Amino acid sequence: MIESAFQAEGAKPFAISFAERMVASEGFKTLFAEGMGLVEATASYLDGDGRKESRDLQRGAALAYASESMRLTTRLMQITSWLLLQRAVNEGELTRLEAENEHRKVKLQPSETASSPEMLALLPAKLNELIQHSLRLQSRIIKLDELLRTEDKPAALESEANPVAQQLNLLQMALARGMR
Repeated sequence: MIESAFQAEGAKPFAISFAERMVASEGFKTLFAEGMGLVEATASYLDGDGRKESRDLQRGAALAYASESMRLTTRLMQITSWLLLQRAVNEGELTRLEAENEHRKVKLQPSETASSPEMLALLPAKLNELIQHSLRLQSRIIKLDELLRTEDKPAALESEANPVAQQLNLLQMALARGMR
């Protein structure tokens, strides 16, 4: 965080959140598009070619396919929830605090594959590709979410205790959006 050059003389310094600026930037739009594209690609695959490919798998691989595809869709639901909440904040539909309260309902947690590397090798290549892409995307989002949470804590605590500070934080966010 850095001190803002736009504070009034004698006023308490406030910080601009790098994480908040990122989720309000073109970079976030790219991240959002990537996430939504992955959801579409996964749904298309699982409803089409994936269904056909899963019929040809041996029993053990078929069980791994079912398990990994369920884990994949759960991971994508968590990612989508986070992305939509951030977009709602960016568009002024929710405050950061409201988004955080909503975010608590769906935990964004790191997840791995449940299957062994040997079993994953028996799964269709496209499913493995989707799984790996979702894990990389999830990792990036978790890092960004952690950064948002650690940068927002002091401001959130101050805002709860002081309604004037809450209004200053809202103005700060509006200014930050206008500066990009």
